[in-house]
Amino acid sequence: MTQTAKVILVTGASSGIGEATARRLAADGHRLFLGARRTDRLGALVGELTAAGGTAAFRRLDVTDAADVQAFVSAARERYGRVDVLVNNAGVMPLSPLEALRTDEWDRMIDVNLRGVLHGIAAALPVMRAQGGGHFVNIASVGAYEVSPTAAVYCATKFAVRAISEGLRQESAGDIRVTLVSPGVTESELAEGISDPIAREAMRAYRAVALPASAVAQAIGYAVAQPRQVDVNELVVRPAASAQ
Repeated sequence: MTQTAKVILVTGASSGIGEATARRLAADGHRLFLGARRTDRLGALVGELTAAGGTAAFRRLDVTDAADVQAFVSAARERYGRVDVLVNNAGVMPLSPLEALRTDEWDRMIDVNLRGVLHGIAAALPVMRAQGGGHFVNIASVGAYEVSPTAAVYCATKFAVRAISEGLRQESAGDIRVTLVSPGVTESELAEGISDPIAREAMRAYRAVALPASAVAQAIGYAVAQPRQVDVNELVVRPAASAQ
């Protein structure tokens, strides 16, 4: 149990890293506001967390819609009175070779992985400024540091999240903390969105060794738990048995 409970918003909280993060932060005693499109899963998760003594609520959220993200942040602030941390976690990964020309999937990755983070910053930054501080935790990937076949667009979005996070850190030093968390292969539903058969088969082999989502949640919990004068800027978390 943390000594100072924070109000923490988590996007993409219905599964994978987002769900594991909600569980970890609730166990640490924080007050949670969870967002995702699958409200049935969010409802079940919130019910479980509150039954265990935690404080949590949820709202349907589409991070590609700037107005919806604004409403999500506003609802959290109305419920709890402030916004201490925003975990920008929502993401998609429909990998494919560029020559497959799956432009709709490219657009989807840009909208969710990149614009979703920007929408979160745009909605929460004024709130954090007004209250005198806050913390953004942006979830990237090892794909923010390297590019692999079939992942060019996905990696481009994660490179961009890394750049945005660093820019926000430089512009907000002393007021807003910024943490970039870049997981390696992690157990999640991301790979299920791969429609290209070549990329899907390659990902099966790539994911033979994977982190549990709880390991990434633990890294997020560590960054959130640091005292206000400590800003953990980047965490790369990989399976110990993986070279990637």
